[in-house]
Amino acid sequence: MSLIHLFLLLGLLSLEAAASFSPGSRSILRDIGSNVADQKDNAIELNATNFDSVFQDSPAKYAVLEFFAHWCPACRNYKPHYEKVARLFNGADAVYPGVVLMTRVDCAIKMNVKLCDKFSINHYPMLFWAPPKRFVGGSWGPKQEKNEISVVNEWRTADLLLNWINKQIGSSYGLDDQKLGNLLSNISDQEQISQAIFDIEEATEEAFDIILAHKAIKSSETSASFIRFLQLLVAHHPSRRCRTGSAEILVNFDDICPSGECSYDQESGAKDSLRNFHICGKDVPRGYYRFCRGSKNETRGFSCGLWVLMHSLSVRIEDGESQFAFTAICDFINNFFMCDDCRRHFHDMCLSVKTPFKKARDIALWLWSTHNKVNERLKKDEDSLGTGDPKFPKMIWPPKQLCPSCYLSSTEKNIDWDHDQVYKFLKKYYGQKLVSVYKKNGESVSKEEVIAAAEEMAVPTNALVVPVGAALAIALASCAFGALACYWRTQQKNRKYNYNPHYLKRYNSNYMVMNTFSNTESEREKER
Repeated sequence: MSLIHLFLLLGLLSLEAAASFSPGSRSILRDIGSNVADQKDNAIELNATNFDSVFQDSPAKYAVLEFFAHWCPACRNYKPHYEKVARLFNGADAVYPGVVLMTRVDCAIKMNVKLCDKFSINHYPMLFWAPPKRFVGGSWGPKQEKNEISVVNEWRTADLLLNWINKQIGSSYGLDDQKLGNLLSNISDQEQISQAIFDIEEATEEAFDIILAHKAIKSSETSASFIRFLQLLVAHHPSRRCRTGSAEILVNFDDICPSGECSYDQESGAKDSLRNFHICGKDVPRGYYRFCRGSKNETRGFSCGLWVLMHSLSVRIEDGESQFAFTAICDFINNFFMCDDCRRHFHDMCLSVKTPFKKARDIALWLWSTHNKVNERLKKDEDSLGTGDPKFPKMIWPPKQLCPSCYLSSTEKNIDWDHDQVYKFLKKYYGQKLVSVYKKNGESVSKEEVIAAAEEMAVPTNALVVPVGAALAIALASCAFGALACYWRTQQKNRKYNYNPHYLKRYNSNYMVMNTFSNTESEREKER
């Protein structure tokens, strides 16, 4: 019996080995030799079973698809070139994540034969380019017309392929580009904040996604809060495409959210659903945090981007808008930030303000002070629990390396700040520096973005010609909301909210703090 068992065991092992050497499962080959085992592919290898789902779920705007055969010597020699480009865009250590999805399909595997036939593969390797979703159920043929899937005709080296990609998307990526650091990697380099223009675009879009996911606009209270924040974004967001996207939502708000009840259904071509709008347009890459990228996936990112957004708004307003901006920010966090402890702590700090702000300087310094208090509180928790980012621990801002003039004196337990110098630093850092042209590694914020941010909506865009009901009430109540509000005021004096006493009272600057934050927590929960 033992001899029979031995033969059976050897038979099973041989079957297992044969299966391991099948074309579809060659993992055992990667275990032979330490050099091969240590190599990590960045390009995603697809097959007939996961092809559609990977492209369907990808947040990337573009995709490259390579068809190859594992037995092809030219394909094996090309793989290091393809991987060199893929490492820029794919994987946890990607330099520019969320921009281009790099994929490959092995046509020598039997299960992929029909898939390769759909793309008329007649030689190896063969590369295609398209938005990811165009590959879902897609096909390609040499005689097809008006196909959004195109053949990559410059690919034989990593340089050629990356140059081709740069031409398609107007970028200047380089093979030597490294993962962008953060200010803490070179704390005295103020220029690094210019990278945050991309972060606040993504944070704005992500905040809007959270509102949609939770269907958070569900009453006149939350509707008014969202409108006020949109007003602030339209006038002062440092990104033009976010100002434009916010304006588009604002001018259509009465139709998509009548009486504060928004439609969240998404149908092709429908115009009456909030889900059909993009607050920063359709072209904002996701998973793209640069300045706010943490050393771990779960740290920094969105929360950092949201803070930078609020600071950038606070330094762009005029004196007459300070109380409006304070209310808009506080109400937005209280209604739409889903981290409950964070929301409650921030709400308490808003409630602690008893005197309405009169100067732009006041709101900028209050937000700066509030952020430092939050950092102090979180640092204690993170240090005790070990949940912080080891490379980017919470700290008091700004450090001496960035603004030595901000410090009058400092001890281990106390800092005496020069608030005038702090305000000057904040204005320059989150204003001028944030939208400065960034030329390192060929990346830059466009000249138009810089000019548009500097103008701060002095000339209204064409999108704002469309009447907005709630916009007039807010404009009437805000003493100096700027050129944007003045324009809306003249255009919309007959709108339905014009003489609504509820709106006029709520936004009156003399009662703004009291009316905004007087509700108890239970009442607010009920309203939401």
